[in-house]
Amino acid sequence: MTGIIAAMQKELSELEKHIENASYRQLPGTSFISGTLYGHEIVAAVCGIGKVNAAVCAQRMIDLYRADRIINTGVAGALSGSLHVCDAVVASYAVQHDVDTTALGDEIGFVSTVNTVRFETDKETNEALLRSIRAVGLRGTIGGIASGDQFISAAQDKQRISSLFSCVACEMEGGAIAQVCRINQIPCAIIRTISDGADEDASMSYAAFSDLAAVNSAKALLHFFKNN
Repeated sequence: MTGIIAAMQKELSELEKHIENASYRQLPGTSFISGTLYGHEIVAAVCGIGKVNAAVCAQRMIDLYRADRIINTGVAGALSGSLHVCDAVVASYAVQHDVDTTALGDEIGFVSTVNTVRFETDKETNEALLRSIRAVGLRGTIGGIASGDQFISAAQDKQRISSLFSCVACEMEGGAIAQVCRINQIPCAIIRTISDGADEDASMSYAAFSDLAAVNSAKALLHFFKNN
């Protein structure tokens, strides 16, 4: 059973069209859709924006649906100058850039419950996702993704996160999902398509391109399920 988590409905709508034998279950804050996607047993949900919403959704998928792999899909801001709108990124690792207990002697981003900064993702799934990205005609790369409860829209914040964590993109859920997967000892993958440059023009770019970016991410994920 693969869990698919998106923060917003626009990031899941294209996938939802292809789910067969769909069954719906409403829980406080989240609606789950289970069924098959090109022969794969899946459960999908829109978790809502932010790390807490994402973590709650991921744990529910594991507890209620016995998900043994979770893939996070959606849009992201670019931290790397080599990434442009509608390019796709598969996370080689995720970090939580807004976790800061450095005053206690910890490294920036250190998550004490699991004693790590980096949450490594599943290499085999990552490679298959990258093949699918390229198969549907998108530019794709693998690199670190930074998550935090903040829409990054300032060049100084973008530079700080990039330099601290060597990440190429930022968003608001993947790191929390990766933490839940680490705790439950199941594989995790994150695929994101760039909607903006995480700079002063981010809000305008996001408004103009987030719908297209979300669809492109879904197209790559559909190809992944159809061919793996």
